[in-house]
Order: sequence, then C-alpha cells, then structure tokens
Amino acid sequence: MRFLITALFALSASPALAAGDVFFSLKNTDFVVIIAFLIFVGILVYYKVPSLVGGMLDKRADGIKAELNEAKVLREEAQSLLASYERKQKEVQEQAARIVASAKEEASNAAVAAKDEIASSITRRLAAAEEQIASAQAAAVKDVRDQAISVAVSAAKDVMAKQMDAKSAGTLIDDAITTVSEKLH
Repeated sequence: MRFLITALFALSASPALAAGDVFFSLKNTDFVVIIAFLIFVGILVYYKVPSLVGGMLDKRADGIKAELNEAKVLREEAQSLLASYERKQKEVQEQAARIVASAKEEASNAAVAAKDEIASSITRRLAAAEEQIASAQAAAVKDVRDQAISVAVSAAKDVMAKQMDAKSAGTLIDDAITTVSEKLH
C-alpha cells in the first residue's frame, strides 16, 4: 500500500504534468508504462512473489550460514588434526633422537667391548706364543742334551775301545751281569 501511494506521488511530480499536457491519456506513453508497471507490481504482490523471493533469499542465507558453520567446524577439526600431527611429529622426532642416542651408546659400548676382546685375544695369543717358545726351547734343550749324550757315549765308546783289553772286558761283562741280576731279583 505504501508503495502505491509513493508511486502516485512520483507520478504527480513527473515532467509530463508540469508541461501541461494531459497525462491521464492512453496516448501518453509515460502513463501507459506507469500503469503497466503498477499492474506488474500488483500481480507480483498478489502472487506473493516478494515473500517467495524473500523466502528463497532466506533459504539461501540459511544455506550459506550452514555452510559457514560447517566450514568453521571443518576448520576447527583441521586445526586440531594439525596440532595432533604436530605433536606426533614432535614425539617421532624425540623418539628418533632417543633411538640415535641409544644406537650411539650401543656402538660405543660395542667398540669398548671389541677393544677389550681384542686386548684379551692379544693376551691369549701372546701367552700361547710364549708357551710355544718355551716348548720349543725345551725341545731344543732336549735335542742338544740328547745330541751331547750321543756324542759323549760315542766319545766314551771310542776311548774305552782304545783302552780296553780282553781282561778288563771280561771283568766289565761280569760286573754288568752281576748288576743286572741284582736289579732283576
């Protein structure tokens, strides 16, 4: 209703009325356009098009609000997910640092153990080498003694053979038989 009154006042202040021509004639195109416009607006109001358009705009606004709310929820979820991933990344980095530290410690312990193992191995090998050297020395001393005994026996045999006559040989044989028979009984 207000719109209608406003339209009438606007028509009354038009330049066609100021010129003095008959405004309310069907031959006046301004008047015909205004009438058609008012009929058009009347039809729109009769079929409640402004409320339909308003309803559609309200639905659209509600849809946009819902999408905005959903976007806010999704943004909050994404931020919480990002924070969760950042915490997990920090935990993984800390765990990796602990693993690296543990590996370094194990490597240093293994190196110390290897050094100890090598030192004990060298000590065992030195002891074994000293034993072999002592054994070789003992064998060499025995060989030298055996050789000396053989040389001494051979020399004694040669000396006795040169000094021995038949009478002293018989006496030696008799003494040897007596000694053997005493030791056997």
